[in-house]
Amino acid sequence: MPARIPKGLALYATLICVLALVAAVVSFANGRWIGIIWVLLAGLTSNMAWYYHRRGRRSTAG
Repeated sequence: MPARIPKGLALYATLICVLALVAAVVSFANGRWIGIIWVLLAGLTSNMAWYYHRRGRRSTAG
C-alpha cells in the first residue's frame, strides 16, 4: 500500500500543475499579471510531481 501513495500524489500534483499552467495562460491572455502566481504554483507542483514520481519508483524497485 505505501508504494501507491507517492504514485497517487504524483498524479494529483501533475494535474494541479497542468491546471495552473492553463490558468496562467488565461490570465496572461486577459492581460492580468496575476498569471505570475500561477506560473510559480505550476513550478512548485511540477517539482512535487517529480519528487513523488521518483520516490514511488524507488520504493517499488527496492
